[in-house]
Amino acid sequence: MSPLLDDIRRVPKVLLHDHLDGGLRAETIVELARESDYGRLPTGDPDNLREWFEEASDSGSLERYLETFDHTVAVMQTRESLVRVAAECAQDLADDGVVYAEVRFAPEQHTTRGLSLDQVVEAVLDGFAQGSRGPGGQPRIRVGTLLTAMRHQARSREIAELAVRYRDGGVVGFDIAGAEAGYPPTRHLDAFEYLQRENAHFTIHAGEAFGLPSIWQAIQWCGADRLGHGVRIIDDISVAGDGSAKLGRLAAYVRDKRIPLEMCPTSNLQTGAATSIAEHPIGLLRRLHFRVTVNTDNRLMSSTTLALEFHKLVQAFGYGWDDLQWFTVNAMKSAFIPFDERLALINGVIKPGFAQIKWQS
Repeated sequence: MSPLLDDIRRVPKVLLHDHLDGGLRAETIVELARESDYGRLPTGDPDNLREWFEEASDSGSLERYLETFDHTVAVMQTRESLVRVAAECAQDLADDGVVYAEVRFAPEQHTTRGLSLDQVVEAVLDGFAQGSRGPGGQPRIRVGTLLTAMRHQARSREIAELAVRYRDGGVVGFDIAGAEAGYPPTRHLDAFEYLQRENAHFTIHAGEAFGLPSIWQAIQWCGADRLGHGVRIIDDISVAGDGSAKLGRLAAYVRDKRIPLEMCPTSNLQTGAATSIAEHPIGLLRRLHFRVTVNTDNRLMSSTTLALEFHKLVQAFGYGWDDLQWFTVNAMKSAFIPFDERLALINGVIKPGFAQIKWQS
């Protein structure tokens, strides 16, 4: 029997690509806007605001999609607001059955009201710590933080140093994000070379709205550990009429090196990187055994959860529990925490959780 949505929510899941400023509760945005005298929201009704975000994100343009973040970032400019948003993020992910998550945000976007970069990071880390605990103080979820630099700005080295400074306090890696066209990852080589010298982990948004050159640069010039999205790797794969596939040199390299792809199906539809879930490259890439992971990207803009993303794949490709476990173990293997901690979660939480649900089904 195909996995049902309620059952998918119950199994332990792993999330590697989720933006803090893309996952706020609509009610929280309205309340924070009122507290901070931010008057540019399109509506003050939480239900209508939730619908507005989803509709504005469905344009098929990455640039238009990114504009919706003006509102969420605007209400995340104080320590109190950052702590609240981070705590609610951890709570919402735990409620969805996520046991490990890496949530990213760009510290440089939260300093307009006087917070320093360090104060921004510390507020978010405090929020994650608060939201990760249940009523009795027991941990419900582990959240690792990725610090993001904006690719159209010139602060990537500064943010990379910030990530290294807080890597013993909950920051597990670094990322660059923003519009790809015109802003190649090689503009930030200084940051990536610094991170490599510091034995630090990093992922790069690449191959979402731009093609193979973006992926090639992220891997071969910058040394990315993972690819954010990486959808356009499909451009280097030829599929014959009988279904057989021939990989180009870049696609073969990505598969051979087991470079993780942080794929976000619903978001990719909204930004025009794919035309439907059924036609999303994730189906072919899973069949060809790429290191594919399933992610939410921006839960508010896409009106989604990780359980919903999995359920859409079940409906589109007929996936069963073994497939969902495969995606989940892929993600846990690809996380930026130490190997023994990843292994403990795989063998102690993920596999037993899937075994129980498969037995009950």
